[in-house]
Order: sequence, then structure tokens, then C-alpha cells
Amino acid sequence: METQLGNLVIRKIRPEDAEQIGKIQFLITKSGPQIDFKHIIEEQLQGNEDASFVAEMDGEVVGYMISYLVYGGFGLEKSAWIATLGVHPNYMGQGIGKRLAEEILEFYRQKKIHYIFTSVRWDSVDLLSFFKTLGFDRSNFINLRKELEF
Repeated sequence: METQLGNLVIRKIRPEDAEQIGKIQFLITKSGPQIDFKHIIEEQLQGNEDASFVAEMDGEVVGYMISYLVYGGFGLEKSAWIATLGVHPNYMGQGIGKRLAEEILEFYRQKKIHYIFTSVRWDSVDLLSFFKTLGFDRSNFINLRKELEF
């Protein structure tokens, strides 16, 4: 499906976007627990330093990127974290993710945030490649995990 990106609008995320974002996430992952995007968005909107945007085309959300600030810890200065992103499968490969990322990067550049981090599975070649094209590289941090049993 070829699309003209001329009518693509990148805008701040709103609570009413949660349902469409959830659908995109489901289409990408095909399974897994549903993320409470409405709660995440409402939390985001309480402050004005976090950056989360959607890509909208003809009134339909076709992509999203959610990020937030991290206020230090373990030797990290105030930085940003890209928590999640998604582009509707019908619109992948058309530069929508890049446009969302550029918007977020510029937002944090204006706020004088030097470092932006994210976490990607080692076997997610497409995501690794995407972030590499944006200039991301390995950091000095290692993700650690502890699984709790219930």
C-alpha cells in the first residue's frame, strides 16, 4: 500500500488515542497482555517534560512513540527513554517511525537533554536497524532482569 505522507500529521498524544494505539500494538505483536495505554497517556499529560507523539493520517492514528524522562540514578544524568513505538503494519516502511523519532529527538534537544536511551531485544533486527539509522548505538548500561514468581 503506497501512501502519500504529505497529509501525515505528527502531534502530541491524547487520551482518546489509546484505543487506536492498542490496536496497532496488537497488530504488531499478535498476542501478549494488553497495555493500558490510556493510563500511560494520562500519566504523561500530567507533566510537560515528557514527549509522546502520534502520527495521524486522515483522522486515524497510524503510529505512535511514547517516551519519558529519567531523572538520574546509577551514574545517569537526566535523560530520556523511548519506552515503546509502533506503526500500523499497513504503513510500515514509509518513514512514519522516523518522523515520530525526529519529533521526539527535537523535543528533547530543545529541552537540552543530552542522552536518549531505549531497550531493544537482541534478536529484533528490524528495530535494531531502525534505531541505528537514527544514530543510536550501544550504551555503557546493561539491562538486568529479575523475574518474580506469584
